[in-house]
Amino acid sequence: MNRLGPSPLTRWIIGILVGAFFAIPLFSTLLYTLRDPKGGLSFARWIALFDPVKSAAIKPIWIGLGNSLVLALVTVVIVLLILAPTMILVNLRFTRLKPVFEFVALLPISIPAIVLVVGLAPIYLQIGRALGTGTWTLAFAYGITVLPFAYRSIQASIDAADLRTLSEAARSLGASWPTVVLRVLAPNLRQGLLAASLISIAVVLGEFTIASLLNRPVFQTAMVVVGKQDPYAPAIFTLLALLLVFALLLLIGRLARGTRKARS
Repeated sequence: MNRLGPSPLTRWIIGILVGAFFAIPLFSTLLYTLRDPKGGLSFARWIALFDPVKSAAIKPIWIGLGNSLVLALVTVVIVLLILAPTMILVNLRFTRLKPVFEFVALLPISIPAIVLVVGLAPIYLQIGRALGTGTWTLAFAYGITVLPFAYRSIQASIDAADLRTLSEAARSLGASWPTVVLRVLAPNLRQGLLAASLISIAVVLGEFTIASLLNRPVFQTAMVVVGKQDPYAPAIFTLLALLLVFALLLLIGRLARGTRKARS
């Protein structure tokens, strides 16, 4: 019987090419940050990031990174406490609205960020008057930006789990709806919720257009400002940010494997 899939050699070649596509630019960036003007390689620029005297010039990056981490946390809260329960409700009670909800959730991916800013600018004038102009308010715009990615991640887990049977069984045993969602449905959707959280963090750490046009200091805008004076610091922080996201990806994969083993 002929196999339809690629041969092991083909898979290895594809894996090596894809790995090289991502690894070569990262390795080149690392060598760029380690390059010593006198020749050779040195970690002096990496060590200088944590030197209070030498790191004064890159202070905006630390401030922007702190703001972006706060934004990532608030955005994840929006995804987990607003989007996920709404998706569960639509799939259980309002199935006829599912196509409309899916269209609305995926719509932001087709709208350029510059167009979103034009529409959000008047709204943020009112938000500034009511809640202030703190950087954390960007989480409302980021919640819209990550909506298509988070929706797909969570919906994949919803499609793989029989939410109706689980919810009806829990309700028949006397569980309230908050208990059903938190203790019955959420554990079965853990992989999708973790993936949505990771994507939200990655999008927030990499977003530049909305923050720049709305004049908010975040990680990416700070790197542009500092990069005009020190081109090495943004490269180092970019590698650190990618390392953080990669560590989160491994953590999510580990938790997902643990969940599957527990089910088995």
